[in-house]
Amino acid sequence: MVFSFRKRAVAEGVTPASISSSEAVEATGAEALNTLKHFEEQHRLDPNLPIQELKDVDTALATGNAEKGVEIETALLEENSPYPEVRGAVRNYDVDLPANTIRAWVIGLILCTVGSAVNMLFSLRNPTITITTYVIQLVAYPIGLLWDMIFPDRQFSILGVKFNLKPGKFNFKEHVIIVVMSNAAYGGGSLYATDVLIAQQVFYKQHFGWGFQLLFGITTLCTGYGLAGLGRRFLVWPAAMIWPSDLVNASLFYALHDHSPTDPDKANGWRISRYRWFLYILGGGFVWYWFPGWIFQGLSYFTFVCWAAPKSVVVNKLFGGLHGYGILPTTLDWTVVSGYALSPLIPPFHAIANTVAGVIVFFLIVSMGLHFSGTWYADYFVVQSSSAYDNTGAVYNVSRILNEDLIFDAEKYHSYSPLFLSTQFALCYGLSFAAVAAVVVHVALYHGKQIISQFKLARKQADDVHMRLMKKYRDAEDWWYLALFVIMIGLSFVVCCAWPTGFPAWAYVVCICIPLIWTIPIGIIQAITNIQLGLNVLTEFIIGYMLPGHPLAMMMFKNYGYICMSQALYFSQDLKLGHYMKVPPRTMFSSQLVASIWSAIVQIAVMNWALGTIPNICADDQSDNYTCPNGRVFYTASIIWGAIGPARMFSGGAIYSSLQWFWLIGAITPVITWFAARRAPKSMFNFIRSINMPLIFGGSGMIPPASAYTYLCWGAVGFTFNYFIKRRWNGWWLQYNYITSAALDCGLAISTIIIFFTLYLTSAQLPQWYGNYDVFDTLDQTGMAIKTFVAEGETFGPTSWP
Repeated sequence: MVFSFRKRAVAEGVTPASISSSEAVEATGAEALNTLKHFEEQHRLDPNLPIQELKDVDTALATGNAEKGVEIETALLEENSPYPEVRGAVRNYDVDLPANTIRAWVIGLILCTVGSAVNMLFSLRNPTITITTYVIQLVAYPIGLLWDMIFPDRQFSILGVKFNLKPGKFNFKEHVIIVVMSNAAYGGGSLYATDVLIAQQVFYKQHFGWGFQLLFGITTLCTGYGLAGLGRRFLVWPAAMIWPSDLVNASLFYALHDHSPTDPDKANGWRISRYRWFLYILGGGFVWYWFPGWIFQGLSYFTFVCWAAPKSVVVNKLFGGLHGYGILPTTLDWTVVSGYALSPLIPPFHAIANTVAGVIVFFLIVSMGLHFSGTWYADYFVVQSSSAYDNTGAVYNVSRILNEDLIFDAEKYHSYSPLFLSTQFALCYGLSFAAVAAVVVHVALYHGKQIISQFKLARKQADDVHMRLMKKYRDAEDWWYLALFVIMIGLSFVVCCAWPTGFPAWAYVVCICIPLIWTIPIGIIQAITNIQLGLNVLTEFIIGYMLPGHPLAMMMFKNYGYICMSQALYFSQDLKLGHYMKVPPRTMFSSQLVASIWSAIVQIAVMNWALGTIPNICADDQSDNYTCPNGRVFYTASIIWGAIGPARMFSGGAIYSSLQWFWLIGAITPVITWFAARRAPKSMFNFIRSINMPLIFGGSGMIPPASAYTYLCWGAVGFTFNYFIKRRWNGWWLQYNYITSAALDCGLAISTIIIFFTLYLTSAQLPQWYGNYDVFDTLDQTGMAIKTFVAEGETFGPTSWP
């Protein structure tokens, strides 16, 4: 891909010709109609654009009404965003406030350090705890206010360098910098590369030293940052890339820094300030979570039908929330609703509808047909589990297929068992194949013209109000990001080749092509829907065919191929947040880059300290539960995909070879929906343009460990807020929906942290009553809702296997 390094478009001085006022109006109207025509071509299939706004544009173009065209252009493009969600959450003006301050950097680096260390340490423990960026956003606010109370608003000078520790009140732009630094450091939890390093060091007994570890961690993070910067013209600058999660952050920033009451004319009569509403919901969420989190844990998976028939296999298969289909989804726990797919108040309704449709079609209807017909030996397994099984129905024992050097032994494998998956887990792989194929075809058809246009125009593309406001600030040049990307690529080659990783340079070239190809398509889907499609299965699939029998190479391939893209999208999301909040791009660049490198150093240091200090760490019976669950999962996956390999599971006469058809299904279905949308009658157009096949296939990508039950609960809450309430009380929804989402997440996070540190870490005893014990004594909760068990000494399945 070649990028043209254009400078920022600068308004040119033009001497107007002598023309009459009528000619000027006519020229302006013609220009407005041309702009609207281009807008209509670009956004016709955009599901986030309200259909009424699109109809208004079509009417102006059909009638050639220049005056109406100017009015619509002003409303949609000049004065504000064309998207009501953005209009409700983001201000359409800028305020001159300092962002690149000592206050922001000190607080940001302190929270970055503490959060990175805590997340890294407790990622080694089971159960774990994660400090989220919502917590940082909330904690940073009183710290900023405390800073203002301690330091004077006065300019100092040391060796000719002038600085002010308190350049005015702590403001929301500084607050953004602090949160962006934390998100760059641990937005997805602990550093993903540490899972690879733990699996390598603890389970494979390989230790390449600090140099390897630091370079591996830093290149994982910063390669993604280079990609994010190069993709700004596609994922950040266009108005259509709304990034719904950023609207929640923006709403919370404004609520914390502006306590003014709400205009009742804009909020269906409500006057309460968003700040006060946030505090009420946060307090309520904090208090309530003590019930499902400690006092009555049965409120989480409220599968009352299973409680009534705890030993019925069929009932627990159909109504079980943990290992079953989760029919009649009911929960009173925000963790279950938002724990995997994030808050359902954030995605637009069309994204929720597509995701839930995929769950119903594939994980209920198709899955039931497969499971109850005994396909893939389903009678011997629960409906859903994230474990792999052997031909006795026991969890697959990977140690039985390894030799003394922990290397795959084909003879032992053939004398032991092929690998079996639960019905939902197997379907998950097929749907992942379909989603990977569908996203490329979908984006090419639905967004191809925009991508080409944005590539050619760069910063000279048609601007919305936020882009115009950002042009007052000096941009971080494309070559900065390109230089960073090239340096990280070079260092990655060093990581792969300077140590005996078994990961050849040519394999890394193939690996880095994956994020280069898929970052833009998957980023566009996420920016529109708030749902990220994963590449983890694709990377495991490719490396398993390319380098079978190389588990460490498999882990590194997955890390560079999948996590680089995931990190690029985290960075892109933050760049859009800075775009919305009018934070100077160069300050964003430096803060994200410094936080990424520093966080990698901190987390590697904490990991090595823990491995060298905590006794018996990573053992199953570790006394304080520091069992390294993430590293252990990575180790098991490296055996399954790097040693057994996908060829033995999905090719030729393998048990799950039929799932390969999903590649073709995923590639064809977006073509069908695209043609249908272009030919749809007006009465059906809004429905058909909202069909998103990548989401139908991949929106439920967290299954497993999530379940159909959790996605149905998520969808029910999403339908309530983003369809019913939004349509009936739109003013309230625009003012309070995103702040409600932030408050629920913050209340849950704070309550979880306190319960974890005060009760779980002190080994306190749960209240002993029915709601904490008997409700979990069901076949679903114990993972025993199985139709057929194998007699001791017997096996099921094929007598020979690839």
